[in-house]
Amino acid sequence: MNKYELQGKLKSTTTAFLFWFFLAAHFAYLGKWGIQILFWITIGGLGVWWFIEVFLISGRIQKYNASIYQQLDELDKREKADDLAKNIAMIKASKG
Repeated sequence: MNKYELQGKLKSTTTAFLFWFFLAAHFAYLGKWGIQILFWITIGGLGVWWFIEVFLISGRIQKYNASIYQQLDELDKREKADDLAKNIAMIKASKG
């Protein structure tokens, strides 16, 4: 997976709130279909779970995006290491 694909997976808190408010589908927005179906079946815990989620959505989005940022960081480090190895190989090739 490349940087651009990962960046495209980042989620917006505003969009998550819109999904929560209009469709009660904020878990689906995060790709968590099992819990989303449970949420719908229980009608958002008869409204209690639905209300509690308003306080948890931001944290869920931050946690989701943090994992994406970590993958981006690892990919960036790998690319820098590869570039360094190529530069060292070019220097060695030009000297010898």
